[in-house]
Amino acid sequence: MSAPAALITGGTSGIGKATAELLHSRGYRVLVTGVSGVADAGLPEDVTVVRADARSLPDIGHAIDRARRQFGSLDLLFLNAGVSRPGPIESTDEAAFDALFDINVKGSFFTLQKALPLLNEGASVVFTVGAGEGLGAAMTAAKGALLPLMRALALELAPRRIRVNAVSPGLINTPAYSKLGVTDEMIDAWAGDVPLGRVGTAADIAEAVAFLASDAAAYITGDDLVVSGGMGVHARA
Repeated sequence: MSAPAALITGGTSGIGKATAELLHSRGYRVLVTGVSGVADAGLPEDVTVVRADARSLPDIGHAIDRARRQFGSLDLLFLNAGVSRPGPIESTDEAAFDALFDINVKGSFFTLQKALPLLNEGASVVFTVGAGEGLGAAMTAAKGALLPLMRALALELAPRRIRVNAVSPGLINTPAYSKLGVTDEMIDAWAGDVPLGRVGTAADIAEAVAFLASDAAAYITGDDLVVSGGMGVHARA
């Protein structure tokens, strides 16, 4: 029997890259997509890296076709590609609004649609959701759209025994923060608010995704796994 195969969108840095490395170490055949850092992603040589913009249906189709030719089928689809455009409603222009929904929502929806013929019975689909609250109305709306989408798809794909879940990272130190102007000093200060006393790593989320993809999660679908060091509990207390 051939090794399991995974396709990870947004897999050239941060959470996607950490997940690709972890799955590869556990025997998966892995294909990742990205729009930046593709040439120097630093992934193992036998991890396939495909340049694809999540907003572009032709790019999505190209990545899926590459997975079809290389793997034949998929056991995991990790819909991790996303973008942050924080800001209040007054400063949110149409381009920022469209990017949030095109990449975070539209890209995930059509990647899954095009990948469906490749998904084996019993395959796992995982969305990266994360927080939008406190980052502005448009960001909150785009992130908030993913959970009901995930739950609807979990019901729709259950007859095929395809499990659909989400992972919601809390405060995770990834390159995305530096792009938003967040410094290491700021992140260290935020760590004091985390009940477990530290900021999370991309590897923490990778382990959660690997669990949701595994047989250990065979009875889990339509659920959101919050990985926040206790911040999720803290927010509801």
